[in-house]
Amino acid sequence: MEMKITRKGKSGMAFGVKKSFFGRLQEKIENVILMRPEIDEEMMEELEEVLITSDIGMDTTMKITEKLRGDIKRLRISDPEGVKQQIKVIVKDLIDKGDKHKLIDDTPLIILVIGVNGGGKTTSIAKLAYRCKKQGKSVLLAAADTFRAAAGEQLEVWGNRIGVNVIKHKEGADPSAVIYDSIQSAKAKKIDVLICDTAGRLQTKKNLMTELAKMNKIIDREYPEAYRETLLVLDATTGKNAVSQTKEFGEITNITGIILTKLDGTAKGGIVITISDEFQMPVKFIGVGEGLNDLRVFNPAEFAEAIFEESNNV
Repeated sequence: MEMKITRKGKSGMAFGVKKSFFGRLQEKIENVILMRPEIDEEMMEELEEVLITSDIGMDTTMKITEKLRGDIKRLRISDPEGVKQQIKVIVKDLIDKGDKHKLIDDTPLIILVIGVNGGGKTTSIAKLAYRCKKQGKSVLLAAADTFRAAAGEQLEVWGNRIGVNVIKHKEGADPSAVIYDSIQSAKAKKIDVLICDTAGRLQTKKNLMTELAKMNKIIDREYPEAYRETLLVLDATTGKNAVSQTKEFGEITNITGIILTKLDGTAKGGIVITISDEFQMPVKFIGVGEGLNDLRVFNPAEFAEAIFEESNNV
């Protein structure tokens, strides 16, 4: 049985993740670096292998190790501990997108939530709604995934649980009609945050593109003054599939941030580094459990630090 590690930083964010990612990656990197008498090319090659097997893509891994080689020379790093600390700096710089990590605080705000079915989209919407409500904002949910059986009912159950109304139509209805009605309700009731569920998969990518384009057109026309976020939900346990999903959805719509779910089990969290680097896209939230409070604001510095923390805070 693996121990559960909870790490808290200055911002109060905790990474409630098991040793499966942070502990194992730390252990592998330290085995490569700290057990060697000197810094050499063999060490660098072994480090590359460790990073790639942690779901950090080839291009991103090469970027990290090439930067590390240059920093070792430039900063005259001669001891393994110095190498470890510099990797932390490089990773933090790669994933840090500044203020883009923050969800827009201005209202009225419309959040389109996209992602494949089974990735934790609906529960992420509920957690996000709960978070906004705790901040004192009024929230409305739009059940615009009308193609998945019982998707609206599932969202309604969550809405009842957290005390948030849900606008839904019958199964198979036009998703854009749900968005339209939800906007009219949000405007009439002066709702602060409208969170819209969307279809995770239709028959073809073209159909999915058409539906999302229609939704965005409705929002542009009916509520042009609203602030906008489009959040892509990705399952951390899918590894490299999350990269292809980011690419596919990025071709369809303008993604403003990532919600990375299921970072609490066997997930290889290196996917955070890959997506941040390859797509220059900010991770805004990470899901670390099933509870409503288990949606944590992503902090790049704490994420990089957590990779190398000692595993003694149980």
